[in-house]
Amino acid sequence: MRLLTATIFAGMQFAWFGQSIAAPRSTGDPVRLMWTEGDVAGTSTIYDPQGRVEIGFIDYHQRLHGDRLTSVRIARFRDGSSDEDSAEARVGDTLEAISGQSIMRNARGETVVDISIDVAGSRIVAAWGTGEDRQTMDEHTELPKGTYWGPLIFIVLKNFDANATDDRVVFRTVAPTPRPMVIDMALTRGAPATLERVGGRLETRRYELTPTIHWSLDPIVRLIAPEATFFIMPGEPPSLARFRGPRNYARQGIMIE
Repeated sequence: MRLLTATIFAGMQFAWFGQSIAAPRSTGDPVRLMWTEGDVAGTSTIYDPQGRVEIGFIDYHQRLHGDRLTSVRIARFRDGSSDEDSAEARVGDTLEAISGQSIMRNARGETVVDISIDVAGSRIVAAWGTGEDRQTMDEHTELPKGTYWGPLIFIVLKNFDANATDDRVVFRTVAPTPRPMVIDMALTRGAPATLERVGGRLETRRYELTPTIHWSLDPIVRLIAPEATFFIMPGEPPSLARFRGPRNYARQGIMIE
């Protein structure tokens, strides 16, 4: 699965406005927001899975105009390849996805995946592969406002407590496999974890991101099933300490701090 880490690597500041008691949400319902969003920009380093070798960096920009939030996250790798996610959403009491795009380029700079997601228009337009192997699709697809990908994933995670049922938040996503696949994903809260960092230790909590369909039931799901783990530091708001998981459907392992 594509690296679903979008917003997670920039240092962010948000203001708390509280939460009201509401009925439990269902998959596809917009997540309730505990924290307001604003203009943010930053970079983070991408490492190999062991955290020893720098292999790229993340460039992230987020802008808020009225109630419209736009985000762009680009991961650039030393071999010349890149992954780019963009998203537009409406923010207020909830996070409502509007539209966005996911683009992957290989080491030669060729676009190998290009997916446009139109939640408001219920449409997915995509192309994947190169040369004679290139395929395309343009399909009407019912996408609920609670469909999240790329830059929107960490906003869901940051607002976990306002939306969790039995320590889990489920949402809809569009995942490149490389063909776009509409699937439900679950963020599940795990055990506390201590991370060793230069200069000390960080006390965090683990969160796992996995498909809700068991990988053994569908061979395509196996492509996006590798474990993706977020290590979150508590706070107001909570912040990301580390991400470890697959870069995308090609299953290249990475770590980001």
